[in-house]
Amino acid sequence: MDLCLNIKPTASHGGLRVCIEMPKTCIPSSMTHSVTMQFWQRYVMVFVLLSSVRLIPASVTHYTIPEEMTVGSVVFNLATDLGLEVKTLSNRKMRIDLIANKKYLELNKDTGELFVAERIDRETLCPKMSSCFLKMEVILENPVRIFNIDIEILDINDNAPQFRRDVIHLDISESTPIGERFSLSNAVDPDVGINTVKTYHLSESEHFTLEVRTSRDGSKLADLILAKALDRERQAMFNLILTAVDGGTPAGSGTASVMVQVLDTNDNAPVFDKGVYTVRTLENSPVGSLVINLNATDLDEGSNSDITYSYSLYTSEKAQETFNLNAKSGEITVKGVLNYEDYKIYDMEIIATDKGVNSLSGQCTVKVIVEDMNDNHPEISIKSFQSPVGEDIEVDTVIAVVSVSDKDSGDNGEVDLHIPRHMPFKLRQSSDNYYELVVSEPLDREKVPEYDITFTVTDRGSPPLSDNETMTLELLDVNDNVPQFPQSFYTIRVPENNAPGALLGSLTAFDPDLHENQYLVYFILEKEIANTSISMLFSINPENGNLYALKTFDYEIEKEFLFHIEARDSGSPPLSTNVTVHIIIMDQNDNAPVIVSPWRTHGSVVEEKIPRSTDKGSLVAKVIALDTDSVHNSRITYQFLQVTDVTLFSLDQFNGEIRTMRMFSYRDPRHQQLVVVAKDNGQPSLSATVTIKLSTVETAVKHYSDMTEVPLEYDIFSHLNLYLVIGLGSVSFLLLITILVTIVLKCQKPKSSSKAPPPCRNSVISERNSTIADSTLVSNDAYWYSLFLAETRKGKLVVRQPVPKGSRYIVSSIPRGTGVTDTSGSAPSTLQYPK
Repeated sequence: MDLCLNIKPTASHGGLRVCIEMPKTCIPSSMTHSVTMQFWQRYVMVFVLLSSVRLIPASVTHYTIPEEMTVGSVVFNLATDLGLEVKTLSNRKMRIDLIANKKYLELNKDTGELFVAERIDRETLCPKMSSCFLKMEVILENPVRIFNIDIEILDINDNAPQFRRDVIHLDISESTPIGERFSLSNAVDPDVGINTVKTYHLSESEHFTLEVRTSRDGSKLADLILAKALDRERQAMFNLILTAVDGGTPAGSGTASVMVQVLDTNDNAPVFDKGVYTVRTLENSPVGSLVINLNATDLDEGSNSDITYSYSLYTSEKAQETFNLNAKSGEITVKGVLNYEDYKIYDMEIIATDKGVNSLSGQCTVKVIVEDMNDNHPEISIKSFQSPVGEDIEVDTVIAVVSVSDKDSGDNGEVDLHIPRHMPFKLRQSSDNYYELVVSEPLDREKVPEYDITFTVTDRGSPPLSDNETMTLELLDVNDNVPQFPQSFYTIRVPENNAPGALLGSLTAFDPDLHENQYLVYFILEKEIANTSISMLFSINPENGNLYALKTFDYEIEKEFLFHIEARDSGSPPLSTNVTVHIIIMDQNDNAPVIVSPWRTHGSVVEEKIPRSTDKGSLVAKVIALDTDSVHNSRITYQFLQVTDVTLFSLDQFNGEIRTMRMFSYRDPRHQQLVVVAKDNGQPSLSATVTIKLSTVETAVKHYSDMTEVPLEYDIFSHLNLYLVIGLGSVSFLLLITILVTIVLKCQKPKSSSKAPPPCRNSVISERNSTIADSTLVSNDAYWYSLFLAETRKGKLVVRQPVPKGSRYIVSSIPRGTGVTDTSGSAPSTLQYPK
């Protein structure tokens, strides 16, 4: 091995400076690390020997060392190279001053050796520089000397090429022409010289090639060249490996991934799956419900495949108002109301457009068929309705025309019309969806004045829907009802002695008709009662039917009235009805009893004579009293008001018979006085009294006990019988005069009745025959059950037993001058008490 030295004189620090330079070409690049160290040791020794020449006061010593020497390695011995004694180094305070950021080298003062104190990295110390020097000064004292030392750091191939990024991204349009060049990022190698990047290699690809070129600064650059046309739809990404290789030995390399993204070109139009979509949806679908989700595809990417959906110009406004098209997703949803009855089919043309620079589009047709639901209620339309109508409307008369409809289809649109049952009407279909309401039964306003007719229409859907309409049919009144009284026969009881004008009762009729047809007027049907017009006895209020008496009634004269009252409405023609009214005059106890037997001539004292030998139970006298009041008030009872000896006589309270309770004794007084009172049954009761003075005589009289048809001998011309005959004659005469006067008054009227007025009940009628001295009394009251004829000394006494209830009782007197048993020749006068 040869050592080449170049000595260059320089003027520095006021003297000659010697620099020893060894060219780089003198050091083989293939030398190992150990050989290099030996070479440098020899080089340093030569340099020290040369620098020890004392003629040079100061010099710059140049050393060359490789980078990356091991820490602690001795570089050179300064003491030896500078010609210094090792022993004096400490005394002269030898030190080094390294001009660097770090203290890469240290001086051993004991040996004078300079060794590596810290790793020396040329790329760190001198980045991107072709040469790298480490400068330092060696300073000595006693005397002071300064040595300048330059240490050149030589590069070794300790760094491989490295790309700035591990992945290189390239975006290449698929429309890029063949041969297009794309620059790639170059690799960086911090080494210099031959150790830096020498070339590039590319992984195999049919679409790309690599071209390496040298830049002005000598660095190597790589260009990617398109060798074959790209189609993003076939291959959108290429992953290439780029390798950078340096010139060192052994060569270092670095790799990077080249990701080629093929950029899309809008060369594909959006395409729908189908050309025509048919969708069925129910009407009344809620707003927002999905109808169809359209999906158009575009093989491009990015904005070229970003599709927007829209309606074409051929889509109707109604369809666009009813359906909403999502421009991004292609969803068609319900926006408006779907009504089968309005639109059954919607045709929409949808356009899908991409967002490329030169946008492309595709289209399809969407046919939405709306399916019917039973969502429409049937409808009723009253075309004609006649109200009110007369209640006498004829059967089968049309009173209403009704039409029904339903907007639905199929069974949902089939409808049925009904009205309530049990009504006098029926429906009759006249034509399609038209019905007539006709009368099926006679109408009666008085039973049902109006009808609420509900028309109910129901479709045949599932579930069925219905609707109804109610119309009120009013019935006009027709005068078809006769006024009606609550009773067909009225019995009104009126007490006698009533005040004229007294209200007897109210006879109110009812007419179920309305208005003038129900306004009633009341009349008394004219008739005569006992030759007296009924209108003279009674009156009626024509408006309210109140019945009044026009006179005072006397039961003993008028006991009852029977007439008719008519109620007439104001309709046209008027209708009327009548009712029978029976007026019963109720008796009041206004007549006191009248004692007709025994007969009294003066006052109320009657004198009688009886044999003293009268047996026990013999009839002494019989008191008869009459009362012209009714049966109840005329029922008379008898009782003693005064009696001389209560043990001698008894009085029957019902028939007035006075009988002996025992035989007379010598102690009994000759004269006996009996006071008898006759009371009626009225409230308060009225009475009459009679005083009977009995005188006992010693004359023997054959008398009989009470028996039927037993003649008794007596003196018919006794004073008692005379008075009785005179009294009865007077009463009969007065009664006859009264009857005659009444008949005369009746006959004076224009219209006299052919029939004699009926005899008043309990009235007394006396008929007297002038040839007959005695009289007969007849009564129909069951109260009287025996007849009495006052005995006379020369007559006969006949007592007849009562016949059944309701028959008449007869009191007969025996004519004077006849035999005791001869009664056939008598013509009795009669006092009747009719039934």
